[in-house]
Amino acid sequence: MEAAAGEGPAEPEVLSCFSYNQDSTSLAIGTKTGYKLFSLSSVEQLDQVHESNEIPDVYIVERLFSSSLVVVASHTKPRQMNVYHFKKGTEICNYSYSSNILSIRLNRQRLIVCLEESIYIHNIKDMKLLKTILNTPPNPTGLCALSINHSNSHVAYPGSATTGEIVLYDGNSLKDVCTIPAHDGPLAALTFNSTGSRLASASQKGTVIRVFSIPEGQKLYEFRRGMKRYVNISSLVFSMDSQFLCASSNTETVHVFKLEHLTDSRPEEPPTWSGYMGKMFMAATNYLPAQVSDMMNQDRAFATVRLNFSGQRNICALSTIQKLPRLLVTTSDGHLYIYNLDPQDGGECVLIKKHSLLGLGKTEENQENDLRPPLPQSYAATVARKSTVPSSSTMPGYSEDGGALRGEVIPEHEFATGPVCLDDENEFPPIILCRGSQRSK
Repeated sequence: MEAAAGEGPAEPEVLSCFSYNQDSTSLAIGTKTGYKLFSLSSVEQLDQVHESNEIPDVYIVERLFSSSLVVVASHTKPRQMNVYHFKKGTEICNYSYSSNILSIRLNRQRLIVCLEESIYIHNIKDMKLLKTILNTPPNPTGLCALSINHSNSHVAYPGSATTGEIVLYDGNSLKDVCTIPAHDGPLAALTFNSTGSRLASASQKGTVIRVFSIPEGQKLYEFRRGMKRYVNISSLVFSMDSQFLCASSNTETVHVFKLEHLTDSRPEEPPTWSGYMGKMFMAATNYLPAQVSDMMNQDRAFATVRLNFSGQRNICALSTIQKLPRLLVTTSDGHLYIYNLDPQDGGECVLIKKHSLLGLGKTEENQENDLRPPLPQSYAATVARKSTVPSSSTMPGYSEDGGALRGEVIPEHEFATGPVCLDDENEFPPIILCRGSQRSK
């Protein structure tokens, strides 16, 4: 049962936008004076990677993984997208569109710009416009999702303004894949997992979250976030290993669902009265109306976070920081909350750190830090220990994100083979290459 209200009114909004990068290792925020980028490599310290005050009133800022490429849109020119190499302090290109830009998504292969009734697909290597999807259903929030796996670059967007139909599009082959009748009501949230093999969705009611296989579009999981009230889902995200799905909303509760199926191959349980009644209960669902039986078969949250406020814009992420699973919540009043997530037992997540995103290196300790109980053994057993031998999934090198120094061991995906070489001084097209307008497209 959810609490009726948070502890006190929400603080005024000071952030115009905020987003995690594709693998939740970086946080970008936009304000009236510009934007900032942070590295999320430590719990105790929040490292500011970059700050720019050249463009005011930023309402979209997206970073490509941990590279130096950042995409920005400002209320001063809401129809223009600017692409920067922030390490060099140079603009790679800018494009103008026929109406206001509502959202931007990118991976190492594609850059997607979503307007209210059209979607533009660019090749991120040279920013060439590859495809314009025109006359999409009215999409005033710019809802769309792009797989971060550039080998498929699936795109998902609403196929209807009145129902929860999802259009799945292949951003590489530039062809329609399928349509998914996901919900009865209009869509509110869409997200792919890291491999692009799963797609999660929520409707504007916000009570049920569904997960579909990609590209087949078959329903795999159904989770119930709540029953008593409708909510506005503000954030929906998978963990990088696709084991967990996190949802935050305008309420004070953040839900984490575990993606696992109970199979019939499990060992037979000893006969008990409760076990017998449970089997009878589940068998009875076959004779109940579909809506009732569906509700009884929906999975509940594996873990939760209770925020001390409600009604405030926020986004969540599931990340591994210092080799432990964490749940991150960023709020529009300029704070980042970091919680421990127990991957074995779930339950209530413990707040371990609160950072101010607007202060210069300031952090706010959770007042209960010194009183935290010891973590469960199953969880503490995974505590990070320094390794003297690099794993096979890492390699020495240099990353431009400022979080890894020259010669340190950094994730191999920073040097993934593909269209973008993130550590190359010539990683993106020359600055003079593109100055485009898409008004006539």
